[in-house]
Order: sequence, then C-alpha cells, then structure tokens
Amino acid sequence: MIKYFLKTQIFALLTILIFVLTCDGQSTTGFPNNSAGDLTTIPVGKPKLIKTQGSNQYNNIYCGLKDKEDNLWFGTSGEGVYRYNGKMFTQFTKKDGLNSNTVNCILQDKTGNIWLGTSDGLCKFNGKNMIPVPISGNFLPVFGHTDFYNATSKSNTVWSMLQDKKGNIWFGTGDGVYCYDGKKFSRFLDNPEVINKNNLQLRMVDCILEDKNGIIWFASGMPPGEEGICRYDGKSVVNFKPKNEGWFRKIIEDKDRNLLFATRIHGVLSCSLSGNLSIASFSLFPQPKELLNNSLTNILKDKAGNIWMASDYGNFVGDTLGGVWCYKQSEAGEKAFTKITSKEVFFMLEDMVGNIWIGTRNTGLYRYDGKTLTNYSE
Repeated sequence: MIKYFLKTQIFALLTILIFVLTCDGQSTTGFPNNSAGDLTTIPVGKPKLIKTQGSNQYNNIYCGLKDKEDNLWFGTSGEGVYRYNGKMFTQFTKKDGLNSNTVNCILQDKTGNIWLGTSDGLCKFNGKNMIPVPISGNFLPVFGHTDFYNATSKSNTVWSMLQDKKGNIWFGTGDGVYCYDGKKFSRFLDNPEVINKNNLQLRMVDCILEDKNGIIWFASGMPPGEEGICRYDGKSVVNFKPKNEGWFRKIIEDKDRNLLFATRIHGVLSCSLSGNLSIASFSLFPQPKELLNNSLTNILKDKAGNIWMASDYGNFVGDTLGGVWCYKQSEAGEKAFTKITSKEVFFMLEDMVGNIWIGTRNTGLYRYDGKTLTNYSE
C-alpha cells in the first residue's frame, strides 16, 4: 500500500513538472504582436563587428556616439548601426526597423532616446523599439537643382543632428534644416523672424555645432550645398567662404575655445570666437606635412585637448597617404604630429577611458589605446 502511494505521488509530481516546463517554454519562444517600427527580433551580440549586408570595400564607418550608459554606437554606409557594450556588438539593420542601412549621424537626446539619421529619413530608438519618425509629409527640395539626388542621397536624407542647450533638436537634411521642439518639426528657414539676407538654403549640412555663446554653426557640405560656414546668432543667418571654400565636413571647438573647421581641399581652418567675425578671422591650423588637403575627412578633440586628424587616401584608393595623426604637446612643450595608422579613415570617437576608435573603409573598426591598434571587425 505504501509503495503504491509513493508511486502515485511521484507520478503526480512528474506530471506537474512536465506541465510547468512546457508552459515556460511556450512563454519564451514567441513575441507579442508588434506595432509598426517595433523590433521583430532581438539582435544577437557578437564579439566583433561583422558585416551581414554584403557591403563592399568602399563602404565605411561614417559616424558614432558614446551614450550615457557608456555604450558605443557606430553608424555605417551599408551595414546599419552597431551598438557595443564593452563586450559584444549588436547590429541593427532594416529588418530591425531602420529606414535604411546607411546611417549618417547619431544623437542621444536629454531623455536618453537614440536618434539615427539615415539616407531615407529619421529613426528613434527608445531602448526597445526602432521607430521611424517622419520629419515632413512632403520632403520636397526648396531649390531648383535636383540632379544630385539619387538612390543613396535624397531630399529626405538626414546628414547631421544637434540638440541645443534649450532642448531643441536640429536636423540637417537634403530639404534644408529642420527644428524639433519636442512636439512638432518646422523648417528653420521658413521662420519669418529669421533674417536671411544671403538667401541661404542650408541644404546638405554635414555638421551642426552650438558654441559656448549659444551660436549655432552649420558646415555646408557637398553639392548642392557648398554654402561654406553658416552662422546663426539667434536673429540672422550668414555664411562665410574663407579661401573661397564652400564644402566643409566637420566643426569642433578646441580647448582654447577656438573653432576648427575641416574643409574639402584646404585642410583645417581655425577662427577665434572673440571679436567681430569676418573672412580675415579664419587662418590655417597646423597639419601633418604628409597630409594631402583634399583627403581630410574628420577632426577630433580628445579629453586632454589633443587634436586628431583623419584622412581617406591620397592619390588613389588603397595607397598609404591617408590615416590618422595626433597633434599634441610634449613634456618639453613642443607640439608635433604623430601618425597612428595609414588606413583609409572616415571616423574617430573617444570612449570613456580615452581610447580612440577609428572607422575605416571596408567597414573596418579599430581601437587605439595609446600604444596598440586593435582590430574589432571581421
């Protein structure tokens, strides 16, 4: 009788255990119905940045960001965006909700959302979902020249982003500059209170920066941009073309609060924020003697105040004239450039501990710790 009772209890316990395990398995294998823009799958992290979209040797890592949680984000020109948590890379592409696998700019706003500007509009990542965000219902060019627009560079391409001190977010698009106040988008130059004597269009803006005085600066990019350096003081917008240069790629503020501008063909230009600004205010910044001016792609100021310069290639793709240089002051007080690598570089980012991350052609990613260059891509 006792044996029979024990057998009955064991059988009942086994039945309950099998039922619980089966139910638990069912609850983790499926996902609830997702609304438009939600992630349909959870991307799997990998120890290196791995290409999955079939991009070619000419694609590159184009932009990046260190977020508030110290994750690193890397936007590419064909592989979507990668998030690195210090151990693993997680890739997000069109199948995860991105508008396009070409990501031109990344921004984290004051509330923690990650904004991604792509070749086909704008997305916002809230930590769980990748959500397309429409800027304008009718992304129509505000100028006559439309020959430049093609499959990878359209009027709704988002090239650059900035959140200013007031919390407004600025977007440089192929349709001009838009502002977002947290509720609605508006085209900046449609504001009748903005004085625009030079009839600027602010199309193809490669970089937007707010300086210490609250002045907004725009680096006008490739055709049909080429409006030079544009400056908005809260009332009027004006532009400057030092050395008759119209195409600028990057603006940074150095430790002395001078602005540095990466140009298309004249290397790096500098200007002081003090005094009245004019063409004469811009001067050439020191640069590596090996650097060909027309190959300059990016500039970076690190936490120590050192200036880093990056270039693609010199005379042809694959030569060793491009790379990364660091301009720093020695213990003896002398300033000099040190070449770090000869790779074809488009992007640089400093992480939380001072490492410099370098993005190259062929969607390559490297980390420089001050001594060693380590490959993080396959």
